[in-house]
Amino acid sequence: MRYISLFIICLLVTVFHSCSSPQVRSRESFNEDWLFCKGEIGQEHQCKFNDADWRKLSLPHDWAIEGPFDESNDTRTGGLPVYGTAWYRKHFIVDKAEQGNCVTIEFDGVMNNAEVYLNGHKVGKRPFGYIGFEVDLTPHIRFGEENILSVRVNPEELSARWYPGTGIYRNTWLEIKHPVHVAHWGTYITTPQINEDEALLNVQTTIENKQLLKGKFTIETLVIDTLGHNVAYSKSNVVFEGSRQAEVNQQLVVKKPQRWHLDNPYLYKVQTKLKKDGAYIDSYESTFGIRTIEYTKENGFLLNGKQVQFKGVCMHHDLGPLGAAVNYRATERQLEIMKGIGINAIRTAHNPPSPEQLELCDKMGILVQVEAFDEWKAGKVENGYNKYWDDWHERDLRDMIKRDRNHPSVVMWSIGNEIKEQRKKDGGKLAKHLVNICHDEDPTRPVTAGLSQYPHCITNGLADAVDVVGLNYKPTQYTNVLQYNPNFIVYGSETSSVVSSRGVYHLPIENYEKHESLQVTSYDIVSPPWAYPPDFETNAQETMSHSLGEFVWTGFDYLGEPTPYNGEDNMTHGKWTGDWPSRSSYFGIVDLCGFPKDRYYYYQSIWTEKPMVHILPHWNWEGSPHKTIPIYCYTNCDEAELFLNGKSLGKKVMGEDRTTIPADFAWWKKPETTWDSPYRLNWNVKYEPGELKVVAYKNGKLAAEKIIVTAGEPYQIKLLPDRNTIKADGYDLSFVTVRVEDENGNLCPLADNMVRFDVEGPACIAAVGNGNAATTEPFQADHRKAFNGLCMLIIKSELGQRGVIKITATSEGLNSVISEVIVK
Repeated sequence: MRYISLFIICLLVTVFHSCSSPQVRSRESFNEDWLFCKGEIGQEHQCKFNDADWRKLSLPHDWAIEGPFDESNDTRTGGLPVYGTAWYRKHFIVDKAEQGNCVTIEFDGVMNNAEVYLNGHKVGKRPFGYIGFEVDLTPHIRFGEENILSVRVNPEELSARWYPGTGIYRNTWLEIKHPVHVAHWGTYITTPQINEDEALLNVQTTIENKQLLKGKFTIETLVIDTLGHNVAYSKSNVVFEGSRQAEVNQQLVVKKPQRWHLDNPYLYKVQTKLKKDGAYIDSYESTFGIRTIEYTKENGFLLNGKQVQFKGVCMHHDLGPLGAAVNYRATERQLEIMKGIGINAIRTAHNPPSPEQLELCDKMGILVQVEAFDEWKAGKVENGYNKYWDDWHERDLRDMIKRDRNHPSVVMWSIGNEIKEQRKKDGGKLAKHLVNICHDEDPTRPVTAGLSQYPHCITNGLADAVDVVGLNYKPTQYTNVLQYNPNFIVYGSETSSVVSSRGVYHLPIENYEKHESLQVTSYDIVSPPWAYPPDFETNAQETMSHSLGEFVWTGFDYLGEPTPYNGEDNMTHGKWTGDWPSRSSYFGIVDLCGFPKDRYYYYQSIWTEKPMVHILPHWNWEGSPHKTIPIYCYTNCDEAELFLNGKSLGKKVMGEDRTTIPADFAWWKKPETTWDSPYRLNWNVKYEPGELKVVAYKNGKLAAEKIIVTAGEPYQIKLLPDRNTIKADGYDLSFVTVRVEDENGNLCPLADNMVRFDVEGPACIAAVGNGNAATTEPFQADHRKAFNGLCMLIIKSELGQRGVIKITATSEGLNSVISEVIVK
């Protein structure tokens, strides 16, 4: 079978080159037809090694998400097997006609300690799992014959503070190009002058000459708009006299430029072409946007001259039940859900993001702070990045900036998060070294860091070294920092950190450390000792004119770090044993599946203008010892009125009828244990089953309403695919919401029925989940229990297979349901 596959690959390569110039670069996905084996017996990199029994799979791949969960693993990383040695191998052929060209493979990311071998020869390595790298295969390629690429991956235990994923978890690309070509990440596009009539572009292009060829080469640079029109052009010559590399700087003018901004993220492309003796030998494209950014202590952040305050969230890189393996649609869905609450920015906490995430932020109009490191030379975990700091930090940082600096969405570089050097005498010196690297590679954007150790990070000079000062969890200190450091530009780099479980409501309302259920109330008032309810940060941002805004911890729940059940006080051989089976975070505004928690609507009420209103909790309290139920309301309207079974319980005015909430400020040495919030309304309602309705008014007129009813017994299942048509590319997904409902179609908010799935047609089950942070049910299965009435099925298309997917969901005692998704 392998040789049939190799013949097909060879045939495809031949067909490709019969219909295009063999001298112009080709770039093809290299994700298909890999072999995988976990463990190591030796000689896996050798050509003669027998891999006939290895597992066949496609990339991206994360083996740890397959489980199993085990409490002997570190709960910080989700209790999943995120360590061990594994090998990937791929057999492939490059057409003999390509001899004389360069062949490279690009890995967007390998987690981690990757070593790359071709035909038994070591050709590359990369310890850092978050940044991509290119490997030149040319010296050891056998043109026209079988080649074997082998990748050893060796992630260590205790190497992260959250779930990092494992394996070749990002995309791979095979490139074939002329020996003289545009280098990897070889264009740098800046826009030093922009007005309504024209934009001046500087395009710096790095040309590589792999075989030290001599002669004159022509470089043509074109700017292409979204309609495919050429709107600017420049031509230059470069002469090689035995040199390996050259830089070409060109200026181009775009007339009547379309600016990239949040509500119109207009994108251009720079197309770079190389010619030799009148024939094209290379072509390279880079996407960019025309926009200006500015940071001032008087007006904050300016985008195209207009003040924009960051309404941001911090985002880890995992995709919930799918694990860390990159998927374009899953990433897009996360950002769509976040835009639903009005976010305009993300912080890539705490490492470089996938290329797909930045591509999507460019297209969707989302600002990005790209963060490089979670630790520097002083480690936070036993086998963290500190082990590689001396040898790799500069290359990793420079590569991150080279890779990402053409993205218009990127507006800040962060050199670190809560690094331990905040308390060290030389912390400022090391920070300045990193800032200089950033400025050298890209002087157009400021450099920041997420700082938590106040005032130490100021007294040791670290805060002075960065351009923009990010403060983690310090809303009470903003005024002091600015008073004594008037030249600082400050923002909330990490804020709130409230924890909650979707659909869980513990009474009475109080701020607590742990609960026997291993869940956290969704009244949005429980926070770890360093944190606080979201209301407090909102107030701090509104009263600090100099702030750039905030990045909430976090947008999504993520795997690992299950605070407050993380077992920080229960250490065994360096591991956090935790409160098993709690294995993922509670910090998210939405849960691990993307289902909104109540806090979703809090931020929607603060960050959006379209009238909305939300009330919590659910209205199923039969048998509860609590007869009076606190009702919280979030709205961006002026006032709201609550009704129970048609009877008005009174109107309340936002900002005036302040709600007293528990708030433990012990770490800030403040005596308050409660806080009066102007950002939520509150009624205490004597429970009786029926209909709870809230009506919101703006300028005295009804603007929004929401109804919650007492649901009956679970009766039926409802399936709600997020998309009814997906692509037959082997990657596209449909996220199917699974609801347990009563006979009248109401969500049963306490239901935990086991639901089983059968999928027929050109798709497979990619994952299942329910948003419960305290369960070890597998993500890769054909069944899932509902958690507070909801669970999720994720289906993935099969490559090249078209037709109708038939999804059947069944549960004992409930009416089953069938839904269909079309694959085109």
